[in-house]
Amino acid sequence: MAKMMKIAGYGLALLVAAGAIAWYAIGPQWRTFLSNPPLDDRVLQWTQSQRDSGFALSDKLPIIDSVRIGAGDHVRPLPQGEPLALDLDIDAYLESQNSAALVVLHDGQIRLERYGLHQDRHKRWTSFSVAKSLTSTLVGAAIRDGHIGSLEDKVSDYVTALRGSAYDDVSIHQLLTMTSGVSWNEDYQDPQSDVALFNETEPEPGETALLSYLKRLPRAHPAGTVFNYSTGETNLVGILVASATGKTVSGYLSEKIWRAYGMQQFATWVTSKSGEEISGCCIQAAALDYARFGQFMLDGAFADGQPVVAEGWIDAATNLQVEVGREGVRDYGYQWWTFDDGAYMAGGIFGQAIFVDPARELVIVTHSSWDDARGVSAGQNDERYGFFAAVQAAIDAEG
Repeated sequence: MAKMMKIAGYGLALLVAAGAIAWYAIGPQWRTFLSNPPLDDRVLQWTQSQRDSGFALSDKLPIIDSVRIGAGDHVRPLPQGEPLALDLDIDAYLESQNSAALVVLHDGQIRLERYGLHQDRHKRWTSFSVAKSLTSTLVGAAIRDGHIGSLEDKVSDYVTALRGSAYDDVSIHQLLTMTSGVSWNEDYQDPQSDVALFNETEPEPGETALLSYLKRLPRAHPAGTVFNYSTGETNLVGILVASATGKTVSGYLSEKIWRAYGMQQFATWVTSKSGEEISGCCIQAAALDYARFGQFMLDGAFADGQPVVAEGWIDAATNLQVEVGREGVRDYGYQWWTFDDGAYMAGGIFGQAIFVDPARELVIVTHSSWDDARGVSAGQNDERYGFFAAVQAAIDAEG
């Protein structure tokens, strides 16, 4: 009996040791996330700890579905440049931003590359509404490829299920500039807002979840008269692209940009409960690949020596199309935030951004896990704009 108990004790010790080794082997992000896992995929309700680790694991979690955006065999190089001399404490800035990644490209070279929250250049991070700018770029590609005739075409010409809905008479231009006039509540703190509920509604038979939700929305203003920031609008842009091209938006993005331009690794796109990409949100990619996308824009949207988007698209998409009219908020192009000096930005909640400054051949990528969605409570949003300005000043000082 004593011998059997001793053997059992050894076995238990081995199991405990194996468990401890496995717990250590899964890495700090998984350990943090599993120590306090969320109950569901409603990211807006996650705690700070869940966001700090979960934003890196979005496409690995069983509670979130995603599809792959394939990369090609060749990788576009990003050579190392001289370290950028900045008149600020980078370590303090990274800590204040709760930063996961910070990349600065100048003239196509890496001038600054830093990581936090256990991230590195090979790990993906979620983008939130940064995805909107990638989705809108696919409209430019679909026009060049002949799948979409004009921005003045009605969305319902391509998505016929919208006929009879509030979107029936909305043009593609109005959709891209978020001036459809269709009602939408983007309040990230309201669990009953449209942005919180659009993926919770059961789809109608034979329809996707996103389309079923959008069809039910009422009209709030005449089309083309009022800007209203809406993830729903970009979800519909993705449906438009898929309907016009006959391809998934993830497949079309892979074909036109991810493979052709030379991204370093595959990315992923979060999908709805019925399996289509949520194109207003949530592409997971490495920080350097987001930087490559910024460089793709600076390069005139060419890949494999061929233009990807329609002639004049970048100029129209990244310059003022509609005045936002809210103090402290930049104006809007085709799903890009625009600045008076010609710079433009893809922006996502909790501190995600691709900032592009053509005059300085500059791209800045930020991945963060802010205290709140808009970065207001701790001043993180304003601090980030201050960082952009400091980088611009440093580039100018180099002459």
